[in-house]
Amino acid sequence: MESEMGKTANKVIPQAAYQGDEQRWAAVRQRDGGADEVFWYSVRSTGVYCRPSCGARPALRKNVDFHDSREAAEQAGFRPCLRCKPDQPPLAERQAAIVAQACRLIDEAEQAPDLDALAAAVGVSRFHFHRMFKAVTGITPKAYANAQRARRMQAGLAQEASVTDAIYAAGFNSSGRFYAQSPAVLGMTPTAFRSGGRGAQIRFAIGACSLGAILVASTEQGICAILIDDDPDVLVRDLQDRFPKAELIGAEPEYEQVVSRVVGMVERPELGLDLPLDVRGTAFQQRVWQVLRGIPAGRTVSYAELAQLVGSPKGARAVAGACAANALAVAIPCHRVVRNDGSISGYRWGVDRKAALLDREAGK
Repeated sequence: MESEMGKTANKVIPQAAYQGDEQRWAAVRQRDGGADEVFWYSVRSTGVYCRPSCGARPALRKNVDFHDSREAAEQAGFRPCLRCKPDQPPLAERQAAIVAQACRLIDEAEQAPDLDALAAAVGVSRFHFHRMFKAVTGITPKAYANAQRARRMQAGLAQEASVTDAIYAAGFNSSGRFYAQSPAVLGMTPTAFRSGGRGAQIRFAIGACSLGAILVASTEQGICAILIDDDPDVLVRDLQDRFPKAELIGAEPEYEQVVSRVVGMVERPELGLDLPLDVRGTAFQQRVWQVLRGIPAGRTVSYAELAQLVGSPKGARAVAGACAANALAVAIPCHRVVRNDGSISGYRWGVDRKAALLDREAGK
């Protein structure tokens, strides 16, 4: 994901950079994707027109003309290239639409479709579909289906008359299979989840970092919360509200080491965090968070760009909601999401903290 994120995170070069023919020719020679949808070029010797990023063999400069629109190229008598398909939406948009269609099929199915069925439904090969899905979302179709089933299970535990009813309503074929997976799905037993964490043990500790007080909490599955505020009491109340009936265990000396490692990651985000995370959220939220974890330190994306990568090109508002629901500050780096113009927008832990994190990652 990092290589793709690197391409996306870099700001698009303004259209003014492609006004002259020599600048446009340089973009064609470099197969510059940033010039796509800014201009098109045609090749007189072949009679086709292409996007600047087309991967076809480079043409001779004397045979190349430039056009400000697809319509202009076609009116000049050129037909669209079969390789880069300049008469269709950009490849990234086409792939995002295919993945979004597959996600809807998974969301709407009572039983998760297998890989072959999904690939056939969206009209691509099994291998290509699997690779495309993972490139766009950061997870495999199976992982997405499991996350969606987990979301149904979590909702069902709050609504169904019994745990067994919720298991089958969520799409598990047997209760045995679900109970084998329930720690990974819920972070605790289904009965404990249903009762607000009753019987579950959550270890936590409060430390200090350059951003203020920091609370780190873990289940047996991994770190489930990294919370930041000026007031430590606010952090404890937040944790209690999340797990009102869990057994919260604090002040364990050995857990201080976990907090120290998290603080180290906050102070130097480029180092990352090699501790397991217990990430809980809807299937869509988990897709957003997975993609966010692929954005390297020092890079940013806009909400619109993030929505494209998640496979929901029109879902910028939903993406912003997923960022706001993130309970793992910095470990899931929602601070790297900015407005379309590059300015800093809201942040669950405070805009000043977001600015400080971005400045730190930019080496300021």
